[in-house]
Amino acid sequence: MNKVVVRVWALLLAILGLGIAAYKIYYMGLPITPQQSAEVWTVQARLVFQGQGGPAKVGFHVPDVTPGFIKLDEDFISSRFGLVIDKSQDNRRADWSVRRAKGEQALYYRVIVSRSEQEQGWNSVPRYPTPPQYEEPYASAIHAILDDVRKESADVGSYTRELLQQLNAKQPNENVKLIRDRAGKGDSWVEQIIEILKGVRIPSRVLWGLRVSDASNSAVLEPLLQVHNGQKWLTYDPESGAMGIPSNFLAWKIGNQPLFELEGGKKAKLEFSITKTYEELIDIARQGAVQMDSVFADFSLLTLPVQNQNVYRLLLMVPLGALLVVFLRTFVGLKTFGTFMPILIALAFRETQLYWGLFLFTVIVSLGLMIRFYLERMMLLLIPRLASILVIVVILMVLISLISTKFGAERVLSLTLFPMVILAMTIERMSIVWEENGAKEAMLQGLGSMFVACLGYIVMTNEQLMYAMFVFPELLLVVLSLCLLMGRYTGYRLSELRRFRAIVAEDK
Repeated sequence: MNKVVVRVWALLLAILGLGIAAYKIYYMGLPITPQQSAEVWTVQARLVFQGQGGPAKVGFHVPDVTPGFIKLDEDFISSRFGLVIDKSQDNRRADWSVRRAKGEQALYYRVIVSRSEQEQGWNSVPRYPTPPQYEEPYASAIHAILDDVRKESADVGSYTRELLQQLNAKQPNENVKLIRDRAGKGDSWVEQIIEILKGVRIPSRVLWGLRVSDASNSAVLEPLLQVHNGQKWLTYDPESGAMGIPSNFLAWKIGNQPLFELEGGKKAKLEFSITKTYEELIDIARQGAVQMDSVFADFSLLTLPVQNQNVYRLLLMVPLGALLVVFLRTFVGLKTFGTFMPILIALAFRETQLYWGLFLFTVIVSLGLMIRFYLERMMLLLIPRLASILVIVVILMVLISLISTKFGAERVLSLTLFPMVILAMTIERMSIVWEENGAKEAMLQGLGSMFVACLGYIVMTNEQLMYAMFVFPELLLVVLSLCLLMGRYTGYRLSELRRFRAIVAEDK
């Protein structure tokens, strides 16, 4: 297989891995660094009424489309009531019902939201309204205002903005004053604007929502004006004329129908309370992905049990250690005992910590090497000799642990986490290299193994890398592509440049 095919495979793997990671970051909102937190609001609606002893039914509008926010969770709390969720165009409604309701009854709706950059909108397309028959003297005033606005606008958006500017002018003319005196403030003012817009057949409606804050027990729904320009709904502040939905505005319902309807009860009272907390961004993104029914949420490592997550946090770092070994051996020419033995030693360093790990590894290998040289005189076969070294390694580990306990060095007890077979094989290979190539070569390979193990420990204990590999395991495809590319390298290593420096000097 030629280099082109390998490079194509490497490129495809890298694009696939990076593409999935980019999707998770930009679409699902997964943070690229650990321990990032974000604001989370819990909004609770409490509806209390007096039951009259018979059947009771309550219809309550709950949020559906929430631009600027993502719903992380929602609860409908009602002890004896049956619950049905119904969706109609851009509204969603919860219908509670019970056979007998006597005395005070309380229903709760709770929604947890966080900010989101995802675009959400309303898809309904309204019909053009029929121009109403205004009564005098308001008819003359409204037509005069509409004529003025039409001259200074080009489309639905600019028409609405110009109309709001004239209606909310600090120094209004006589026509605007007349309209203001009749409408007043709040929802009646929005209703008046909608009535005026009907005169030019612009579809419009009221958007009700809550302004989320740090904490509030008396939040009330506020109205915004929406007009349809033939393609989408545009939102305006009816009093300031500002276009767009405010960043702290949580959309609750559309239209002027009552927020709740009660049958079989009386003295209904509705209260909204809001509180703000902070939550880790990765949890928010995970819950958001579940709400969006993303396939990556179903196949995320975050869905595994905690003990399994911890196992994979460790396993996913091994390929990074292997990539480090490939780089050092391919481009630097560093010699080690075995290909991935230093990585296994580095894994043991995670438990013993680096300095204790280096000390214990050096002590065991040194003692084991001396005993191995003595065994050489017995002329043992290979397998019994390896088994003997393994037994000796275990005996050394036991002795070191017992002695360290006497001196109160508890850290040395983590010696048991060293891979015994790897230690035995290291002693065996080091002794063979010592006999065949001399002590210098054996020491060089031993120091090379220790150096790679130290670098592997630094890489595999890096919190940022551990987080990235666990949350974005598709980066393994990128690691694989780098291994493929390095596998076709046929140039000089750094150590070879030093080795052949005399030849290079002669060529010059």
